[in-house]
Amino acid sequence: MHLVRYADGPGTGTRLGVLEEGVVRPVAGVSGFAELLQRPIAEIRELLATGVDERADASRPLQEVVLLPPVDGRMEVWAAGVTYERSMDARMEESAASEDVYARIYSADRPELFFKAPPWRVVTGGEPIGVRPDAAITVPEPELALLITSRGEVLGYTVCDDVSSRDLEGANPLYLPQAKIYDGSCALAAAVRPAWEVADVDALGIRLVVHRDGDKVLDEQTSTARLHRSTSDLVDHLRRSLTLPDGAVLATGTGIVPALDFTLLPGDVVEITVDEVGSLANPVAESSALAWLAAAADDHFTRKEHR
Repeated sequence: MHLVRYADGPGTGTRLGVLEEGVVRPVAGVSGFAELLQRPIAEIRELLATGVDERADASRPLQEVVLLPPVDGRMEVWAAGVTYERSMDARMEESAASEDVYARIYSADRPELFFKAPPWRVVTGGEPIGVRPDAAITVPEPELALLITSRGEVLGYTVCDDVSSRDLEGANPLYLPQAKIYDGSCALAAAVRPAWEVADVDALGIRLVVHRDGDKVLDEQTSTARLHRSTSDLVDHLRRSLTLPDGAVLATGTGIVPALDFTLLPGDVVEITVDEVGSLANPVAESSALAWLAAAADDHFTRKEHR
């Protein structure tokens, strides 16, 4: 079972649904994840057990709906950095002038956490991710992402691509916001796997494949077993002195970092798979081509034109 936010007709608004075997069924009285994440997990589980509309005329085949990113309302997307040893090594390699910064954050009690995107700037599967025209090296960062309630409970998991301008961050850590936050820099899979259906979040395989002109130019794998920090620790630090009234998405960092001579190019297709959670595939475009995201926040069927 997966949870999805979707639209099934122009002017109908959004709905929260349960996706099973290619069919989406609406959850009564809930329009999106922001509304759901205001509730405790026990109440959410009861709602999903009793509040799913099973009527045939309420259900929709997956191909008849527009799946939307699993973020809305006052939700925020945050991300963690340097949570895998491979990530620390890569940051030190690309940032010789400040490599000690990354070595120290890897072993520090406090993790690196940074704001990634507001809901309207997030893309989902089939929609383009972006490369900055003023960056020489752009890389995908495949990550397990947590959906966190306003109370700090983990509702479920999805797939994140924390797209990054690697050379900007490498030039100076103070350029991190520009390297991480721009149009097309955050992609989330639309489908959310409930946490209670995942047996062991600390043993999930993650695979990244990049296709270019019909060839695989990158194919690498890792596992959440290599995470240096627990997901509970990351959630705890995120919520310190930070109110999240509609909950949040927290990406947990990447354990796959390409060689320094690799960069994404417009026309590439990035595919990320997280075992037991789902998959995410996005074409690559110039970030300047993603101005439509602002309009898509209010007109969900605008998204169809860009997939």
